[in-house]
Amino acid sequence: MSQQFGPEYVRAIAPYQAGKPIAEVAREFGLDEANIVKLASNENPFGVPASSQQAMAAAVADLGRYPDANGFDLKAALSKRYEVPADWITLGNGSNDILEIAAHAFVQTGQAVVYSQYSFAVYALATQGVGARAIVVPAREYGDDLDAMASAIDADTRLVFIANPNNPTGTFIPAAQIEAFLNKVPANVVVVLDEAYNEFLAPEHQFESAQWARKYPNLLVSRTFSKAYGLAGLRVGFAIAQPALTDLMNRIRQPFNVNSLAQAAAIAALNDKPFLEQGAKNNAAGYAQFVEAFDELGLQYVPSFGNFVLVKVGDDDGAGARVNLALLKQGVIVRPVGNYGLPQWLRISIGLPAENAIFIAALKKALA
Repeated sequence: MSQQFGPEYVRAIAPYQAGKPIAEVAREFGLDEANIVKLASNENPFGVPASSQQAMAAAVADLGRYPDANGFDLKAALSKRYEVPADWITLGNGSNDILEIAAHAFVQTGQAVVYSQYSFAVYALATQGVGARAIVVPAREYGDDLDAMASAIDADTRLVFIANPNNPTGTFIPAAQIEAFLNKVPANVVVVLDEAYNEFLAPEHQFESAQWARKYPNLLVSRTFSKAYGLAGLRVGFAIAQPALTDLMNRIRQPFNVNSLAQAAAIAALNDKPFLEQGAKNNAAGYAQFVEAFDELGLQYVPSFGNFVLVKVGDDDGAGARVNLALLKQGVIVRPVGNYGLPQWLRISIGLPAENAIFIAALKKALA
């Protein structure tokens, strides 16, 4: 019998499955990369904003030096933008890093973490990675059932993950419901409010949860520059919480986890309002484009508040994989979500109008 290394809870982890890269699909199906449309990873179809490109060009000259380990300038920009002290901010290598740091900082092996069915896959991975016990609460209408989640918190629970909007389903929880939930959570349980898609919310749904950190010492708000800000390849995320939480997170955070170019790009993107407005306008139009097509095809979908839509493409458990393969053969990359327990569904990122049209045409052909 061969030697087994590491704890059993690490060996039990199924590695995160990222969306297929364009180059891989081109090789696999003999396609021209230039003609492939990727709507799989909820990336910004406009790419990196010009303001960030210019900031990175200026920062290149200093790449022989280590980045600022504490991210002073980026924290200062975030502090001003969200009106919180700089020491309330933790920087992450993307918001995934923030989620992992939170699990390591607040949960011991054997303690419990609460999250919802159909919630972001990294919650399960972060829980398994520290040998914690997962309490997975059944979803309600494909989203978080906050009353049931509050009831599921037990004496050993130390962390709760809530995504708003939720990935991969796109559901949204209004501010009043989240605040009511926070009022029920024991003071020794940290609540991570994961708002990776916050900037895509319509104005009437937006609220500044960062200010709740003043009222709730056990709240940690997580945000990212990977989606609306177009910096997915640079990996910049951040958390806002009171110092009692950020101090622990910074004790185990890797000291140079956000590189120099990423810090410069994030500072520039943070208040690039024209870029954000362009993205929000495109997202709303693309969502309408998808919904019209799904209604025409008689497909069930979950109303989405993010930059993607979850759509049911068949009634049998092989439907998602089958339609996904048919789309790949046509050069369209989307996200199958069988690993979330949704084998009949696909998650489609909203792209540019022409990309959306190519997907819709390919989907009609795949379903024919």
